[in-house]
Amino acid sequence: MKKNVLISGGSGFIGRHLTTLLIAKGYSVSILSRSEKQNKGDIFYYKWDVSNQTIEESAVLKADYIIHLAGENIAEKRWTAKRKAVIIDSREKSTQLLYSVLKKNNKTLDAFISASAVGIYGAVNGEEICTEDMKPANDFLGYTCQKWEGSLDFIENLNIRTVKIRTGLVLGKNEGFLKKLIPLFKYRLGSALGSGKQYMPWIHVDDLCSIYYQAIVNPDMAGPYNAAINDNTTNSIFSKTLACVFGYSIWLPNVPAFVLKLAMGEMAKIVLTGRRVSSNKIEQTGFKFQFKNLEGALRNCLTK
Repeated sequence: MKKNVLISGGSGFIGRHLTTLLIAKGYSVSILSRSEKQNKGDIFYYKWDVSNQTIEESAVLKADYIIHLAGENIAEKRWTAKRKAVIIDSREKSTQLLYSVLKKNNKTLDAFISASAVGIYGAVNGEEICTEDMKPANDFLGYTCQKWEGSLDFIENLNIRTVKIRTGLVLGKNEGFLKKLIPLFKYRLGSALGSGKQYMPWIHVDDLCSIYYQAIVNPDMAGPYNAAINDNTTNSIFSKTLACVFGYSIWLPNVPAFVLKLAMGEMAKIVLTGRRVSSNKIEQTGFKFQFKNLEGALRNCLTK
């Protein structure tokens, strides 16, 4: 009988790619959705509503693994006080809902694998290379990720192997943050942002999905793992490389930081700051990145 993987946020960018990989690897996949959807082959849909703390419990009871991707998009809207609360609540309350079903039914899992982000190291520019044993930063990004990961402690206390995937900027064809950049760069209107010196830890979506798969099949994986390439890519390097893929050299000046702050408010920190992160821990598990060269990764995203 096929092992079943339950994915929250399975209808999103990463979830769709991950579902395709898991089906190809011989798993059945259950997806938690806010709306009614028709089952397709080895993909099964179950309803949940995090705000009302309701869920079809059979989705959890059927699962051998849970991959928890759900959470409000941190870059979708300005960071008002209300929006910040929504971002944090969406991560904490969704985990609490899954935990409540596991605990109530004394349900065991082979593993509970959750998304997190390299934002745990903070919206700070610097040369330090961040490793998984560093303390969370004392800012909104660091606090959000700390609360996010902290909610997983309840799962771990059920004696369930728990893995936290701290994700960088995810590259995918017309998806993720590339979706907003491609129209600008395609028409030769792209440029670096702010100083351009801020680091951009990135990962190809195929490699990210492979890390989630590694967390399933490797029983020794537990705790946090950085999921990003450690190649010292800055925003300037990224912008020049993307322009090169489209066949030109950047001719526009950098977008001034104050313009981005006016347009985005506090959320501008996402694009104006960045940390270097180490990928040593995930690579020590035997994982090998398929895409370690930025230009190759971008060309793959734009041509496949």
